[in-house]
Formats: sequence, structure tokens, C-alpha cells
Amino acid sequence: MMKGKIKMQKGKEIKMGAILSYIIIAVNMLIGILYTPILTAKLGQTEYGLYSLVTSVISYLTILDFGFGNAIIIYTARYKAQKEKDKEEKLHGMFLIIYTIIGIIAGIISMLLWLNVDKLFGNTMSEAELGKAKVLMGILTANLVITFPLSVYTFIITAYEKFIFSKLLNLIRIILNPVVMIVLLEFGYKSIALVVLNTILNIGTLLLNYIYCKNKLKVKLKFGKIDTKLLKEIMAYSVWIFLNSIMDKINWSLDQFILGVFSGSVAVAIYAVAGQLNHMYINFSTAIAGVLLPKITKMEAQNASNQEFTDIFIKTGRIQYIIIALIISGFVLYGNEFISLLWVGPEYREAYIIACILMIPSTIPLIQNVGLNILQAKNKYKFRVMVLMVFALINTIISIILAKMWGGIGAAIGTAISIILGQIIFMNIFYHKVIKINIIEFWKNIIKMSIPMTFIIIIVYLIKLKFPIVNDITLICQILLYTILYGLVVYKFSTNKYEKELFNKPLQKVFGMRKKKA
Repeated sequence: MMKGKIKMQKGKEIKMGAILSYIIIAVNMLIGILYTPILTAKLGQTEYGLYSLVTSVISYLTILDFGFGNAIIIYTARYKAQKEKDKEEKLHGMFLIIYTIIGIIAGIISMLLWLNVDKLFGNTMSEAELGKAKVLMGILTANLVITFPLSVYTFIITAYEKFIFSKLLNLIRIILNPVVMIVLLEFGYKSIALVVLNTILNIGTLLLNYIYCKNKLKVKLKFGKIDTKLLKEIMAYSVWIFLNSIMDKINWSLDQFILGVFSGSVAVAIYAVAGQLNHMYINFSTAIAGVLLPKITKMEAQNASNQEFTDIFIKTGRIQYIIIALIISGFVLYGNEFISLLWVGPEYREAYIIACILMIPSTIPLIQNVGLNILQAKNKYKFRVMVLMVFALINTIISIILAKMWGGIGAAIGTAISIILGQIIFMNIFYHKVIKINIIEFWKNIIKMSIPMTFIIIIVYLIKLKFPIVNDITLICQILLYTILYGLVVYKFSTNKYEKELFNKPLQKVFGMRKKKA
């Protein structure tokens, strides 16, 4: 009876955790759209760029986590399942020591950066900007030093599968931050108030996690000699997550630092807006494929055939493409007007070009991201990380050269080249030759689906030329018209029977329920 109750509770935690994860993604996107224009308007282009630059620089130091967070979750869950309480407590004690040391190292590196702010950004920033950058960096450094050791408790909560508490707490924090900051902005506070608020909310959340672990989960820590054998085992697992984190930071965050050195805070501000759009685009896609890892892992354990992996690769890719193609084509058609008329204003118009350069090539790896789950299940993820690290370094070199010539657009081109070479050309060859997924069949599906899509894009573009967008009302009307036409054409000509059923079933349930009530 007790086991059944515990199993039901775990099922509820997982189900609600998944629902809350999607709510968090949706809320983050909504806040990004609604809050960003307020923030950019109140801070101004220069200070918004300064804030974006400093936060991106400090965020590089989060890679000092070395991927240990995942290891804490996996090993805690393992010891808990095996009822080895002593090993679990020693594990937590060991990682609190390790994370405290990492926090101190991060603080020292941050202080070295703080001391060299003038040398790094002196050529592109005024004395006042450099002074404010130092204040922002100092506050964020304190935040980082405290965050590392306390984050151990966040990972423990995840390992205990207490998703409802952790996700709700995170959701409250996400909502509270912009609400309080809007009030502060109205009273004239600027970027310093923003990072102080972020720090308070972050430390408050971490302390609540600590209290929950101590009082509710009864988590205890044991300190002693570090188990070097266990640590080596964990590091062998974590190193690939660490390298992947470095690759992601280079691809998506380094450009702002490069622009801060060579172009100044205004260029950083414009790039940050484009980067935020790209980040929302990526998050939307990964949310769709993120739930498939358990199923694919099970397929590998049951020795599924290459054809079965190809089928799920194509099936998932097609569904993702239907949604992703609407977003990217809509953005190409209306992104310029959206940014300048509805969102952050005409001074950020260049962000449209930068976002297009980043988002268009990203579309391919996004509709193929179920392949990453297949690589993990087949234990082929390491090779991908190693090769893409090389392309990330190439990205750095190209971005520096092009940023000196063309600013934010040049930096974005460098990133796009890296994506095309590494995540599109190399990975498609790798999927086809090594993982034995039929990539040719995948592309036949995508090209066939794209023909009706291309037709409707051309039609709508001609409508846009005939009836130019002059205000936000005409923009919204044209976006709605495009969405309806896209949906009708794609449903009729681009979807197969399975995809039509995915769309029809929810409608049948809704209208079926109404008929029953009537």
C-alpha cells in the first residue's frame, strides 16, 4: 500500500514537473517579449548594452561547474535507490567542498577581470561606462561566489524528484523579477538595481532550497577525506558535459564579449536583442524533442534497428519543421517591422539582420535535435562534442576578424559559418555514415514539405509589397493572415496522415465534449 502511494506521488511529481517546465518556457518567452522593450527603453541603448556585456562575461564562469551538477543528480538518485545513505551523505559533503572551492576560484577570476576592465574595454567605452561596468561586475561576482556552493541543494532536490517545489519556486522567481524591476525602473533605478535584484532573488531561492533540503528532505552532509576513485569516475562522465558547455558559450555568448572589445556597448545592446530572439527560438524547439530521450534509450536497450531510428528521426523532424518553419518564415517576413514597430524600437533595426543570420542556419540542427538523444543512447555523444569544439574555436577566430570589419553582423556571420560547417554539414554526414540514419530520406521529406511552404511565403510577400506595413495594426493583421494561410496550406499539402491526426484529435475531443454537453 505504502509503495503504491509513493509510486503515485512520484508519478505526480514527474507529470507536474513536465507541465511546469513547459509553463516556465512559455512564461520566459512571454516575459522576453513584454519586458525587454521596457528594459531597453528605460535603460537606454548604451546602458542596456553595458548590462548585457557584463552579465555575459560573468556567465562564462558558470562553466566552472565542470558538469558536476548532472553527476550530483545521477549519483544521488543511484545511492538513494540502493538505500546507501552513508555514501549519499558523503557525496553531498564532498560536492559542497568542491563547489565552495570552485566558487572561490570563480571569485578570483572575476576579480582579475574586474582589475582589467579598463584594458579590455577602454578603447570602446567612456570612463563613466567603465566605472559602472566595475560596479556591475563586483555585484555579479558576489552572486556567483555564493551561488556555486548553495547550488548543491538545488541538484539534490532534482535528484529526489521534488519537481513541483523546485519548478514552482523557479516560476515565482521568473515572474517576480520583471514585476519588481519595472517598479524600480519607474522610480529611476537602472542596471545596478537590476543586478542587485537578481542577486537577492537568486540567493533567496538558493536559501529556500537549502531549508527545504534540511527540513523537508532531511538531507545530511558528511565531511571527510575526498573519495578520489569516485571523483575520477564522476569526472570521466562530466568532462563531456563541461566541453559541451564551453562550446555553447563560445557559439552563443562570446560574440557579445568580442563586440564589447572592438565595437562598444551599443553594438552589444543590438546583438543582445538578436541573441534573445535566437535563444527563444532554440528553446521552443528543444522543448518539443526533450521528452523523447527515455523512449530512445529504451529503443537502444531493445536493439532497435537503424530503420526504426530513422523513422523516429524523420517523424520528429517533420513535426518540428512544421512549427519551426512557421516561426522562422514569419520572422523573415515580419521580423524587421516587429522589432522596430512593436518591440524595442527602430534603433535596434540591425538586430533583425543579426537574428536572421543566427536563426536561419540554426533551423537545421533544431529540427534534427532528436539526433542528439540518439547519440546519447548509442554512447556516440563524445565524438560530436570533440569535433564541434574545433568548429567553435574556428567560430571565435572568424568572428573576431569579421567583427572588426562589420560589427555585430560580422560576429553573427562567424557564428553562422560555424553552425553550417559543424552542426549541419558535418553532423549530417556523421548521422548518415556512423549512426546509419537515412539522412537522404530525411531531406527528401523536408524538401517535399517545403514546396507548399515556399509557395505561400511568396504569395504573402507579394501581399506585403502591395500593402506595406505602416503601423502595428497592419503588422498584426498581416501576421495573423500569414499564420492562417500557412496553417491551411501546410495542413492540406505538407502533412501526412499521422500529422493530420495529431492536429485533428484535440479538436475532435473539444467538439465531441461540446456535443455531449448539448
